[in-house]
Amino acid sequence: MTRILIVEARFYQNIADELATGAVARLEAAGAEVERVAVPGAFEVPAAIAMAHRAAQHGGAVYDGFVALGCVIRGETSHYDYVCGESARGLQELATRDGLAIGYGILTVENAEQAWARARVNGNKNKGRDAAEACLAMIDLKHKFGQA
Repeated sequence: MTRILIVEARFYQNIADELATGAVARLEAAGAEVERVAVPGAFEVPAAIAMAHRAAQHGGAVYDGFVALGCVIRGETSHYDYVCGESARGLQELATRDGLAIGYGILTVENAEQAWARARVNGNKNKGRDAAEACLAMIDLKHKFGQA
């Protein structure tokens, strides 16, 4: 059975819940075993995935893939740019350096309206579902290249 860890940034709790609902539904429909862990914000998501990956190398739970969920809404300062860029860079580094299958579901938006348009499970965007699908696709690709 495929085992997936969802790491969800809880800074915007209602949006995080909606993204997780979309991701969990898609993963469970695919027959995956899903675990969830919460972190304070998007900046902490890559570190949590790295911790889980390192723990697996020392006898901890082994995950076939990861789904990164969260939301960053632009504010009045440049903090938005740093959080968006560094969380994306950190996840990309884990994917390329360590060969991790990661579905990227961190919304980077101008306002709450845009976030909800992308997070809603009954909407046409449902980015939680999309991130889960990306994770599953990358797991399939790892198997194709002989990486369990």
